[in-house]
Amino acid sequence: MVLDVFALVVMAVLVAFVIFLVVKLGPLPGKIANGRGHPQAQAINVLGWIGVITFGLAWPLALIWAYTRSGEQHAEYLSERVAHLEAELSALKAQGGDA
Repeated sequence: MVLDVFALVVMAVLVAFVIFLVVKLGPLPGKIANGRGHPQAQAINVLGWIGVITFGLAWPLALIWAYTRSGEQHAEYLSERVAHLEAELSALKAQGGDA
């Protein structure tokens, strides 16, 4: 009798833990995408929840998609990076001459 009650308590704790994980991990890709300003953040959020419903099959894809840049975001990033590097190069040339 005592072991039956103990088994039920263990099962209840495991079920509660699984529910907790689903609630915490389900929206994670969508939150990451929103935080990064991803243009398809809503679709990533939906895919994250679909991944949870399908026992984690699509969830890693949603997480990877949340970290990717769209084409225009990537072009903006590269333009900003080139401008920053050109400014650094100009500053180095001004400091050390044309060496």
